[in-house]
Amino acid sequence: MKRRDFITLIGGAAAAWPLAARAQQPAMPVIGILGSPSAIPYKPFVDAIFRGLEEEGFVLGKNIAVEQRWADGQYDRLPAFANELVRLRANVIVAIAPPAARAAKGATSSTPIVFSTAGDPVALGLVSSLARPGGNLTGVNFLLFATVTKRLELLTKLAPMADTIGILVNPRNPSTVRSTADAQAAADTLGKKLIVENAGTARDIESGFAHFVQQKVRAILVESDPFLTARRDQIVGLAALHSLPAVYSHREFAEVGGLVSYGTSLPDAYRQIGIYTGRILKGEEPANLPVMQATKFQLVINLKTAKALALDVPLHLQQLADEVIE
Repeated sequence: MKRRDFITLIGGAAAAWPLAARAQQPAMPVIGILGSPSAIPYKPFVDAIFRGLEEEGFVLGKNIAVEQRWADGQYDRLPAFANELVRLRANVIVAIAPPAARAAKGATSSTPIVFSTAGDPVALGLVSSLARPGGNLTGVNFLLFATVTKRLELLTKLAPMADTIGILVNPRNPSTVRSTADAQAAADTLGKKLIVENAGTARDIESGFAHFVQQKVRAILVESDPFLTARRDQIVGLAALHSLPAVYSHREFAEVGGLVSYGTSLPDAYRQIGIYTGRILKGEEPANLPVMQATKFQLVINLKTAKALALDVPLHLQQLADEVIE
């Protein structure tokens, strides 16, 4: 071999080494997001997940990738989406709401799953205990269904003459049965008649409000559910159209004109989900990460809406509020 050919061969091999090294580098970890509702209304909460991941050193596009699958309220699509994320070898699946968590759990017993829920995750069969979840699931419990009694009490203070109260729920949410029973018990204690309307589609929401009017409902509760939260503009608009005082579980309703919200901060809760996801990517096991429980609840009052409804919000409620929208 000539000296020139030898030098050319060595130079060519040296140029190829960086390419080979890059080819052998592991791909970026993939976060699979499995959502029960629609993507666009939930973007602020997905952004909060990524803020939590950044706190753990993971930045989208830099050292993590994402695959998102959203059911748009059609929960029967979730199992297929969950299986797809497993086939794509997502390193962690973030399951938004119990229907998504159940679908993800049914699809894999090995891929870590971090869920959000407003109901008891033990009663829902997601984990064996809050302190030591066991298995491949952990997450954050917003405890919103546990506050339905408090929200009903708030509603009766805002609309004391309302003898008939409506509650809008999503029958596809597995926590609905328990929360509806709690609302009924609270209504019985307060001497109120409760009208329950099931709404799993946008059309159901329209017909539910029409039935509220027909039944002479004078005030309403809207229960915690990802689909209903995603449809908050429609729901708040219908409540205004029919002049119905309403209490909601998320401040996002009050932000778009809802009268009152009482519940946990969703952005903060989803940030915690991001933090747990990051910790799992670093090697921690879901089985050893306790289910986080909400500890702080926010009362938000929209005085502009109260004025439009000709309601006087008691001063002591305004003083108790974490935020008053004027």
